[in-house]
Amino acid sequence: MIKTVVIGGSFAGMTAAMELKRKGKEKHDVVLIDKSPLFLFIPSLIWVPFRRRELKDISFKKESILKKRGVDFIHAEALTVDTKSQIVTTDKGDFHYDHLVIATGPKVQFDIAPGVAEHSHYIGTPNGAMKLRTALEEFVKNPGPIVIGATQNAGCMGAAYEFLFNLEQWLREQKVRKKVDLYWVTPEDYLGHFGIDGMPLGEAMLKGFMKMFNIHYRTQVGIKEVTPDRVILSTGEEIKSSLTQLMPPFIGVDFIKNSPTLPSTENYYLPVEDNYRHKEIANVWAAGIAVQVDLPFECKNIPYSTPKTGYPSDETGKIVAENIYRLAQGRIDLKEKAWGKIPGLCVMDAGKKEVIILSNTLFKPRIFALMVPNVLYDFTKVFIEKYFLWKSKRGYSWMP
Repeated sequence: MIKTVVIGGSFAGMTAAMELKRKGKEKHDVVLIDKSPLFLFIPSLIWVPFRRRELKDISFKKESILKKRGVDFIHAEALTVDTKSQIVTTDKGDFHYDHLVIATGPKVQFDIAPGVAEHSHYIGTPNGAMKLRTALEEFVKNPGPIVIGATQNAGCMGAAYEFLFNLEQWLREQKVRKKVDLYWVTPEDYLGHFGIDGMPLGEAMLKGFMKMFNIHYRTQVGIKEVTPDRVILSTGEEIKSSLTQLMPPFIGVDFIKNSPTLPSTENYYLPVEDNYRHKEIANVWAAGIAVQVDLPFECKNIPYSTPKTGYPSDETGKIVAENIYRLAQGRIDLKEKAWGKIPGLCVMDAGKKEVIILSNTLFKPRIFALMVPNVLYDFTKVFIEKYFLWKSKRGYSWMP
């Protein structure tokens, strides 16, 4: 029996583990190790501060689902791996593997600039979303200017855009919008770049949104410092802020950093071939955010990264599972699909409105690319959430 250990239980890890077991059946022993017992639908965190969702609405326990699909779940923190002895060390013991799948997600680099950790909020975690809820409920008692955006080297601009437009909608619902100067700051070369070199009409659409919603914006800026009452940009401009929400950059997790026999990049991501096999270690694979993705474009003034969202993470998890299965059958024709060749499929929520983003590949050149605004309601975003939670709770990993 071939034993595969999967580290990480979010989009990529859950998919890889269940798909490999589904394909390999009794010939494959699959173990998933994760420090969290819950699966969280991260894209819906943008709604938590505004009480459109509670955390219990977008999370579920994964052990029983994995067990039904024949995957052993170990609730533990993976600490290091010795790729020579093929042993993963956790805070609950050691685990030997024949294949290792690293789907660990990111570590957030809050120290990218002074004051980011202490004086700004972050929407990307359950704790961060709940802290923002509390802060907003206090904010409406004494409104002031707000700064929303992303720091230098950030790659998750989409979530920050979504939070911005949801916040603007919420401020109007709270009847305090006229009392708030709302600012958007981003390292992007232009509005709507998203770290994928934009989409047709995307910049014009985002400029229209900013004008329509009376949002001030700054592009090609980094964060020099955040203080309790202002944000200081790389240009030297100081913007007063009563509430700040920033998306810092992601880096690889400590599990990778603390594993000297596991070659990684300077940011602790894993260099892989287009089949998501490690470039130097044949039985180590990466999926999701742990994958090193090289930018296919140059940043003009301020550096930023490409997004690593749920759909590509899910796709890479499937590719890894398929390739481990093929190798076990003695095949050498591994499936390949570089990160930038994965189709673009995203819905940007815009505060009970949405923009549907579709393209045949994430990176240029593309055969087609569309941004379709829906100003009636964000029903596509809601549908995707409900669909993904439905299929995940049933372990239907093969579904798109």
